[in-house]
Order: sequence, then structure tokens, then C-alpha cells
Amino acid sequence: MKNVETARLTIRDFTLEDAKDLHDIFGDEETMLNCEPPYDFEKVQQFLESFCIGRRGAVAAVEKLSRKMIGYILFNEFDPGVYEMGWIFNRSYWRQGYAYEACKAVIDYAFCERNAHKVFAEAIDGVKSVGLMKKLGMTQEGIQRSQTLDHSGKWADLYFYGLLREEWGT
Repeated sequence: MKNVETARLTIRDFTLEDAKDLHDIFGDEETMLNCEPPYDFEKVQQFLESFCIGRRGAVAAVEKLSRKMIGYILFNEFDPGVYEMGWIFNRSYWRQGYAYEACKAVIDYAFCERNAHKVFAEAIDGVKSVGLMKKLGMTQEGIQRSQTLDHSGKWADLYFYGLLREEWGT
């Protein structure tokens, strides 16, 4: 992905130097509550090298002012013209609009630069994540009831949202 600039962020490919900042995100218990158990540093390094860099399956959101990598954004071509996205941000930067700013820029990039037909996301968090998906203009496409195990091993619903090219920007 070419660098994408927003008012406060640079969205770019991951580098090996992002390991510590990525561990600040993936190693935090509360941040990972609706994902997986927290990662140790070794697991973060392996994930960074194999998925983020090796497969180019995600991009980094870097705060311009501090130059700190504050967000992980899944951005993966699921099928031709169909992109899956997701996000996990450093807890210190929650509720400041960074996730919306970054995800909106990635969606715009998908439609403008990659000629995407659709961008979709899924989450088990029916409040914050679903709220952001709606704010990004995504439409609910379904709920798979008791589809996946949550962080504590309990069955959780999986919410699916998507945005089609013709709906983008409306």
C-alpha cells in the first residue's frame, strides 16, 4: 500500500521496527478482550513478520505528531475486488477518533486506488465495533448467532457489516 495521509495519521505498510508498538496493542489484556488472548512479544514478532509484512495482510496507523504506530488495520483482499478490514488500536488512543479516521482512509483507498467492489468487516463486539462500522457507512449483512468463542471461552455472536462501492460516500 502506498502511504495514505490523514489530518493526524500516516497509514503505511508495517516494518520490523513496529514490533514494540504492535506489542503495546496486541499484548494488552483489555485491548484484546474481543479478539484473542494477549500476545507475548515473540508471538507479535512472528505475526508481524509472517502476516503483516510477509502476506501484506494489514497496514499500520502511525500518529504523525509522535511517530508512534498506534493502530493495526487488517486490510486483506478476501476475493477479487472484495476487501476484509478490521482494526485494533492502542488503548491510550481510544475515543479520540483515530480508528474512524484511519478506517475511513483505508476504505477510501480501497475504492479509489484498488477499485474495490466491496469492503466488509466482522466483530463480536456489538457496541463499539458495530458503532464504528455504522459510522463508516457499512450496512449490517447478518449476525451469526453463537458463532465463535470469545476471549473467556464463551460462545459469542459474530456481526457482519459491509459497504458496496455504490453506497460509498453516501
